[in-house]
Amino acid sequence: MAIRNIAAVVSGMDEEYPYQIIQGINTYAQKNSINVSYFSAFGGIIDNKQFDTGEYSIYYLPDLSKFDGAILFTNTFSNLEMRNTIINKIKETGIPSVIFECKDHPEFYNIGINNYSVMKKLVCHLIEKHGVRTFNYVSGPASNPESIERYRAFRDALAEHGIEFDEKNRKYNGLFRSYDGIKAAEAFFDSGLELPDAFVCANDSMALTLMNGLQHKGYRIPEDVIVTGFDHTFNAQNSFPKLTTVKRPLFRSGEMAMRTLMDLLEGNSAPKNRHIEAEPVFSESCGCKEEETYDIREFKKNTYMRIESIYTNIHMLNRMIAGLASAENLEDCIAVLEKQLRVINCDEFSLCLVKDWENAYSTACEEETVTYPPEMTAPFILDKGKRTSVASFPSSRLHPIPLTTGGNISYFIPLHYTQRCLGYYIITNNDYPIYSLLCHTMTMCIGNAIDNISKLNVLDPLCKIYNRNGFFKYAGYIFKECLAEQSPLSICFIDMDGLKAINDNYGHNEGDFAIKSIADAISSACDSINVCGRFGGDEFIVIGRGSDFVEKFKQDFDAKVNELNRECEKPYPLSASVGCITEVPENKDDLFELIQKADKIMYEAKKAKRKNRA
Repeated sequence: MAIRNIAAVVSGMDEEYPYQIIQGINTYAQKNSINVSYFSAFGGIIDNKQFDTGEYSIYYLPDLSKFDGAILFTNTFSNLEMRNTIINKIKETGIPSVIFECKDHPEFYNIGINNYSVMKKLVCHLIEKHGVRTFNYVSGPASNPESIERYRAFRDALAEHGIEFDEKNRKYNGLFRSYDGIKAAEAFFDSGLELPDAFVCANDSMALTLMNGLQHKGYRIPEDVIVTGFDHTFNAQNSFPKLTTVKRPLFRSGEMAMRTLMDLLEGNSAPKNRHIEAEPVFSESCGCKEEETYDIREFKKNTYMRIESIYTNIHMLNRMIAGLASAENLEDCIAVLEKQLRVINCDEFSLCLVKDWENAYSTACEEETVTYPPEMTAPFILDKGKRTSVASFPSSRLHPIPLTTGGNISYFIPLHYTQRCLGYYIITNNDYPIYSLLCHTMTMCIGNAIDNISKLNVLDPLCKIYNRNGFFKYAGYIFKECLAEQSPLSICFIDMDGLKAINDNYGHNEGDFAIKSIADAISSACDSINVCGRFGGDEFIVIGRGSDFVEKFKQDFDAKVNELNRECEKPYPLSASVGCITEVPENKDDLFELIQKADKIMYEAKKAKRKNRA
C-alpha cells in the first residue's frame, strides 16, 4: 500500500489551540503510518510587514498538488490576504482538504463546534446567574469565522436581555494571541472608564493575560470583576482563579480531520460538516465553583515538567545565542546548532538554504520575492543522529533526503532576515516546534547568524560598506538596468589623500580612523538606491543612476568631509581626490573598463592637487 502524505498549513504552532489539534493529528498519523508535513510561520506577531514577508515565504515552498490531502488551520491566521492565498492554492490542487471552524468554502470538509450557541450560553449565564450588566469584550481577528460567530453570540445575548453595549469604547480588537490580553488591559486602564462587571474574551490566551494585568493592578477576580475565556486550555484549568471558559475537544478534532481525509482517500463518503460538542465550564473566575475532577499529583507532575522544560530551553537558548554571536562562518553556526539539537534529543534535522545565501546580502531594502529557487543546498543534516549533507537538491522535493517510510511528522520552519528568504529547516519526529515557546526565538537566532555571515562575505569589516566583491555584485545590477533603459550611468572613483603620511606620523590606528571617516562620508553622500564600496586600501568606488548624480555626490561628499574635519580636530586633514564619468552604457561596454576611465580622471585630479600644493 502506498504511503499517504498529508500537508498541514498553520500559523503560530506554539499556541495551545493548534497544539492540541496537532497532537490528535499526529497520534492518528503515526498509528496509521501516514506522513504529515506542517508548514508553519509566526507572522503577525510584531506588526512588521517585512518580517511577515519573510515568515510567509514558507507557504510558497510546497507544491501542494503532490500531497494526497491537506489540513488547513486557517483560523490561526490573522492576515486575511495570506489566509485567502493559502485557501486559493489548495482549491487549485483539487486534493481532499479539511478545514477547522469554517463553512465559507464548500470545497472543503469542515470540522468544528457551534461557536455561536456555546458562547451565547456562557454570556447568558453571566447575565442571569451573576447579574452582569456592563461588559468589556476582547475579540479575535475581525475576519476570523470563529471570532465573528463568538462576537455575534455575545451581542445577541446582550440584546435579548435589553443590555446596550458601548462597542466603540468597550471592545478591544485582538488577534487571539496572549499579548492581546496585555494590550487590552492597558487600553482599559488608559481609557478612564469605570470597571465593567465582566471582561468576556474570545479565547483563553487573551483572557489569562488580561486577568494577570487586572490582578497586578490590585483588582480581585471575580469579586471586583469577572473574566471569561474560550478553549479550556491547560493554563485555563490551572490558573488562579480557575478560568470560566468553553471546553472543546481539540484532540478529537485533529483525529477526526485525519479520519475524514482517510475516508475520502479510500473512496468512501464523508459529511461536509462535522460538529463536535462543546460546553461552557463555569468556574471560579465568574464566581462559580467547579467540582475538582483532576488528580493533584498529576497536576504537580505536569507543572514540574513544564517548568523544567522552560529552564532547559532558556539555558539552551542562551548558550546558542552566545555561540552564534561569535560564529565567523557557516561551519561555526552548524557546530553550535548541532550541540543544541542533541540537548533536545532531535536526531532528524535538515538545514536547507538557498544556494546563493552567501552572496544574497544587500544594504538596500528591496522587495524580495517570496518564492524559493529551484535548487537548494543542505549543508547540515542529522539523519537518525548521523551528520551528513547534500550539496544540491530540488526545492520541489522538500526533503534533501527523501522519506522512505510512513508515520513521519515533519515541521517546516522558514529561515529569513526581515523579508530576505534564506531557506528553511525541517525537524522530523520531534515535537520541539509545538511544545517549546522558544522555538521561534531559536529560529530567529539562526536566521540572524546566517545573515551576519553573508554580510561578512560582501562587506568591508572596517568601513561597513561593500568590499570589492560586494560592490561588483550590486553595481552590476545598476549597470544592467541603465544598459537596458539606455539611461545615464555615473561612476566616481575616490582615492584618499595622505594615508601613508598619517600612518607614518600618527600610527596605523589613526590611519584606520581616517579610512573609515572617508568611507562614512562616501556612504553619507551615496543614497540607498546607489552603491558604494571599498576597492582596496585607500581606494573607493561609487556607482549611481542619472546625469545629475555626480554633481550632487561631490557636493554632499565635500560637505561631509569638511564637517568631519571640524568635529574630529585631528592634527591632519581628511581629504580625497575624486574622478567621475557619466555615460549611457552600450552593449560593447564593460563595467570594469568604465571604472578604469573614472580612475584615470581621479589620477589626473590627484596630480593637479599635488601640483597646486607645490
